[in-house]
Amino acid sequence: MLPQREPIVGAELDELCVNTLRTLALDAVEAANSGHPGAPMGLAPVAYCLWQRVLRYDPDDPIWPNRDRFVLSCGHASMLLYGILHLAGVKEVNGAYERLDTPAVPLDEIKRFRQLGSKTPGHPEYRWTSGVEATTGPLGQGLGMSVGMALAERWLAARYNRPGLELFDYKVYALCGDGDLMEGVSHEAASLAGHLGLGNLCWIYDNNRVSLDGPTALSFSEDVAGRFASCGWDVSRVADANDLDAVEAALHAAGGAGRPTLIIVDSHIGYGAPHAQDTAAAHGAPLGEAEVRLAKRAYGWPEDARFLVPAEVRAHFADGLGARGRAGRDSWMNRLEAYQSRHPELHDELFRLQRRLLPDGWDRNIPEFPPSDKGLATREAAGKVLDAVGRDVPWLVGGSADLSSSTKAKLPGDAIAAGAFAGRNVFFGVREHAMGSIVNGLTLSKVRAFGATFLTFSDYMRPAIRLSSLMEIPSVWVFTHDSISLGEDGPTHQPVEHLLTLRAVPGLLVLRPADANEVAWAWRVILQLRHRPACLVLSRQALPVLDRTRYAPAAGVARGAYVLADAPDGRPDAMLLATGSEVSLCVRAREQLAAEGVRVRVVSMPSWELFDEQSSAYRDEVLPPGVTARVAVEQAAALGWERYVGPRGTILGLRTFGRSAPQRDLQDVFGFTVERIVAAVKEQRRRR
Repeated sequence: MLPQREPIVGAELDELCVNTLRTLALDAVEAANSGHPGAPMGLAPVAYCLWQRVLRYDPDDPIWPNRDRFVLSCGHASMLLYGILHLAGVKEVNGAYERLDTPAVPLDEIKRFRQLGSKTPGHPEYRWTSGVEATTGPLGQGLGMSVGMALAERWLAARYNRPGLELFDYKVYALCGDGDLMEGVSHEAASLAGHLGLGNLCWIYDNNRVSLDGPTALSFSEDVAGRFASCGWDVSRVADANDLDAVEAALHAAGGAGRPTLIIVDSHIGYGAPHAQDTAAAHGAPLGEAEVRLAKRAYGWPEDARFLVPAEVRAHFADGLGARGRAGRDSWMNRLEAYQSRHPELHDELFRLQRRLLPDGWDRNIPEFPPSDKGLATREAAGKVLDAVGRDVPWLVGGSADLSSSTKAKLPGDAIAAGAFAGRNVFFGVREHAMGSIVNGLTLSKVRAFGATFLTFSDYMRPAIRLSSLMEIPSVWVFTHDSISLGEDGPTHQPVEHLLTLRAVPGLLVLRPADANEVAWAWRVILQLRHRPACLVLSRQALPVLDRTRYAPAAGVARGAYVLADAPDGRPDAMLLATGSEVSLCVRAREQLAAEGVRVRVVSMPSWELFDEQSSAYRDEVLPPGVTARVAVEQAAALGWERYVGPRGTILGLRTFGRSAPQRDLQDVFGFTVERIVAAVKEQRRRR
């Protein structure tokens, strides 16, 4: 027990709360023998001040739509967030969005920090720990997502707020460190946030002058304040992270000028640990028992106590954050009730949006494309589908990385701009890194969001794509210019390995449709996803629109792969497997082989992931095990097709980069021709 016997109030109570956060971090890291204690120790006063004095947040309802958001972008400081969630008494929410009367982070979970199955993993994970707004750890990603969250609030307010019934006015706070600001994604995100004038966004920069390799002076000397001011941000400074009144004043002033705010807070990593500035262990490893005892002595804390949480601390959070949040939520619920009465249609939209549901009849205007040998680029078809569903799903928002005229990924309505947030189209500029994380932030805020660029530039978005899958959120990634067939731009722009690497991301759905009607069905699949991201991979060049009276319906896309064209008796001699633009090549090869008496089945495989999730009976129906003469055709890395063609099959893919040349020349050079496919089938039959 602590030595005080008289009631603790005022500054003493503040200090007690701050030191509780610090010692919880110390004890958790020591118990795990793993983790980062320094940042939670140094930033404990800032986090305490934000949550207890400023943040509008109801611990009993951590998914209240108008809560302020807190993003710990420096995710290695996770124990700071877990400590706050514990002391604040944040309640758990299950996968059905039901609030439970159990703590999100009980003390036993803090004692199990970084252990298998605990609610306190090494870096915060969305959907795993209630109260965690975003999965963070890859530095800079949290900052980008915070921009998406702030943009979502501006869009929600513009669409749904009504005079006297303002439902959305929340703020977004992100805590970051030197590593976040060094990563390029933060530069891009800050630039766009300043351009859009997101006055509801506040980043708190922990300026502790230490990184894992040592003093930041080794690698980082830029004028951070000047950089952000040049991007249109307000910048303020707090000289001492322990000055709670100064921190509070800076937080209350944030956004007053209608611009995003950067608060630079000077701190000492591992504050209170006598040797913290002399050892990287204070940042990236446990301090050790002796150092922990010294730190606790400096805090006036019982040196032998472990995971001590004084009752006064929990009571103080309940009287401050808890009471303020409950009152704010109750007031909001009253407004929502009146809103439902006066604006029932908009209320229904909000209900569906918050639960990731779709409007009734949302797909009724999706076009059905007539057969055409001249064909249509699948990017063009996707643009037409997007225009249709955009009119019927009003909370679908997105844009391209300065490529909307190329990706065709535009929605009905205006551009989103500073002071005019009711539009649908985000002009991200040439900022793929930030676009990915901003789309995730929009999606986390329940706006249905997409980002579009060329497939080869998915490399720039890899961390965000991976996080969307890890978080199990339905971000949509639209990628065009899907193969070497884009032609003269050459190998810098021609994707080769990208399909393979996207397919390797656990949980990510990748669809490469073969024609316009497969595109329409791909969008049907994608927009019904609630807990899974998807990549839509589209062609620049025109592809024939298949006559579905001769070939199987495009609805087969929903099962990942389907028999597009079959042998007359359903007993093929050989099978052709393909995705995207190569499917029509296979159809033509089948016709030529049929004229020579060879019975061939063509299987369109727009999504490996969906196909693998079907029953074994269906998979065997599409790919009969007894038919071993198989040829897979795809203008991408060949690796991976072995699972479908078997050890005796042939894969017509790419094993080199592309070249700069017209499309037809490239197809001839790399062998994506009817003649080569026909030859491969005949060779397969000879091997049997």
